Amino acid sequence: MIKRSVTMAVAIALGGMSSLSMADDNESGFYAGAGVGQFNVKIDDVGDVTDTVGDFDADDTTFKAFAGYRFNQYLGVELDYIDLGNPEDRIDGRRVNADINGVAPYVVGTLPVGPIELFAKAGYLFYDVQVDVDDLTVRDDNQEDFVYGGGIGLTLFDHLHTRLEYEVIDIDDIDDANALWLSAAWRF
Repeated sequence: MIKRSVTMAVAIALGGMSSLSMADDNESGFYAGAGVGQFNVKIDDVGDVTDTVGDFDADDTTFKAFAGYRFNQYLGVELDYIDLGNPEDRIDGRRVNADINGVAPYVVGTLPVGPIELFAKAGYLFYDVQVDVDDLTVRDDNQEDFVYGGGIGLTLFDHLHTRLEYEVIDIDDIDDANALWLSAAWRF
């Protein structure tokens, strides 16, 4: 299911790039980058996911790699590979952890304000999740959920673009899932 979703997302992104000749050369083009961040997930009652009863609240270091295309200084598309780490918590004396990773196609809107850019992005995260309780897998499946965020960016040395962003993953059975990223991209 994830392979089909990734193929569909790439096709949509590449299809949108057919208007390359209409974009401004200085503000458009491909970019690629990577980021590191902090992912936090909170579940008020993990009884639906595991056989333990209690609240799950954990965070972990996250990583992502991404590529995108800016049609102009205001609009672009992006495809991210996201590894949300392995958040872990102890509930009723048992170790509960989750392993989450996937891909997300986004539409990115940008507002240039002097030397910085404010941006907002919205997309869909297609991901694999595995939940273990004391090293026994109790959930292993694929999911897809809406993801959105925003932040601030600054371009240095003409091609190196840095950004700080905050993202929220809107997961049905999880109370709060969010990530804070620091990333850098090279604009070609």
